[in-house]
Amino acid sequence: MRHYIYQLAKWPLFNWDQEKIANQLANIHQRQGQLIGLMKALGFTIQKETVLQMLTLDVTQSSLIEGETLNTVEVRSSIARRLGIPLAQYVKSSRHVEGIVGMIMDATQNFAKPLTIERILQWQIDLLSSDINHIYTRIGAWRDDAQGPMQVISGAISREKIHFEAPSADVLEKELQSFFTWTEQNNTDLVLKAAIAHLWFVTLHPFEDGNGRIARAISDYFLAKSEQSSQRFYSMSAQMRVERKGYYAILESTQKGDLNITQYLEWFLSCLLHAIENTEQIVKLILFKKQFWEQYQGLEINVRQKLMLNKLLDGFKGKLTTSKWSKIAKCSQDTALRDIQQLIHLGILIKDPAGGRSTSYSLKI
Repeated sequence: MRHYIYQLAKWPLFNWDQEKIANQLANIHQRQGQLIGLMKALGFTIQKETVLQMLTLDVTQSSLIEGETLNTVEVRSSIARRLGIPLAQYVKSSRHVEGIVGMIMDATQNFAKPLTIERILQWQIDLLSSDINHIYTRIGAWRDDAQGPMQVISGAISREKIHFEAPSADVLEKELQSFFTWTEQNNTDLVLKAAIAHLWFVTLHPFEDGNGRIARAISDYFLAKSEQSSQRFYSMSAQMRVERKGYYAILESTQKGDLNITQYLEWFLSCLLHAIENTEQIVKLILFKKQFWEQYQGLEINVRQKLMLNKLLDGFKGKLTTSKWSKIAKCSQDTALRDIQQLIHLGILIKDPAGGRSTSYSLKI
């Protein structure tokens, strides 16, 4: 018989070594405050652009952890519309993308509202109801285990490895009541609450599908609550995807361990710190783009050129050639070459050293 944390007599009375995590936690609180202060100093426009970037990352990367690739342009457009952020071009987002965005936006923008059973059920509806891959999934209700126990499994058929088996469906109502009571009444530090709530929820695994993404949304909810701000300047989900091997490993070891979750909290706080640090790089990019367009705002730059320059500013992968310009900007190669030559004349682009068939171009930095 496998041993899981929820089978322990004192479940769910988690405990941890406060001294071991004290410095990490204090550093996180300090960095949260510094980042919010920095963003306020940079002005409203950059704040909005950063929030748009972070929420887009949060939505797309949380889905990628589960193996689902969302259309980033659709996600970005959906978030921008909801926040009233102007874009050069909006695209129509699918109902599926709108539902996922709606879930994350509710978690981060409405942090002052209580986390209730009804709210979490609605999140799962938003997450899955428009996804054709889930037409046979139980949606808007807790799992019933009609097809057997809820297990987290990897490996090929006949070689499966069971990483975790969740509590049986017949105890879910009682377990979830304890969880939601704790979310409202417990006075634990809100950053730690983000970590513990995540662990607790994925351990209960109350849905047939969507548990991981909803657990990460719950973390976002408590992190927003800890900062008393709906402005999301970092993405925990994006960092969890970067560190996903460690993420899966710490979840499994904690779920098979005891109620002392110090190591799990250390991992979570470390991951959170990395997420905050990574925002600095994104802010630098946003500032660079702002300064770039301010520098060249008086020049006549057409729609194709603006499109391609923004792609270069966002970190265009590979070498920019006339054929790539033509394909992306949907124009002839002659038009692409004219566009490029004009930008070289304006001092915005330069020709890379290699010539001939491999002629490519870069921003003049």
